[in-house]
Amino acid sequence: MKTVIQRVSEASVTIDGSVHGAIGTGFMILVGIRDEDTEADVRKMADKIMKLRIFEDAAGKMNLSLAQAEGAILSISQFTLYADCKKGNRPSFDKAGKPEHAKKMYLYFNEYIRSQGFRVEEGIFGAEMKVRLLNDGPVTILLDSDTL
Repeated sequence: MKTVIQRVSEASVTIDGSVHGAIGTGFMILVGIRDEDTEADVRKMADKIMKLRIFEDAAGKMNLSLAQAEGAILSISQFTLYADCKKGNRPSFDKAGKPEHAKKMYLYFNEYIRSQGFRVEEGIFGAEMKVRLLNDGPVTILLDSDTL
């Protein structure tokens, strides 16, 4: 499982011309799933994300978690995080999870975070989406479940 976490002042996802989800302060997370990923991997990743201390405290230091910042999450499925560009110029996505498994794990990721008391907005798995965000900092963190 791979994620790209961006600390945002605001973010939204539009599908078919209508805003489907929007947040103010929080994280916009791109979520990539592979076939080997399990619910345990998803929980481990989500737990790490929820505890990341990347919001500024009163002294301007990155010291506050998402909960302390009273932030929300905009979660977007993103199979292209598993792009392999080693051969040629057209990426291969063979390492990305098959849609049935990836969708199940993506939805589990969102529900698990909600179960921990966070507001989670999301895109629609497999849909053509337009994502807008105002990256705050900018702060962007890449996480891979293989290295957690």
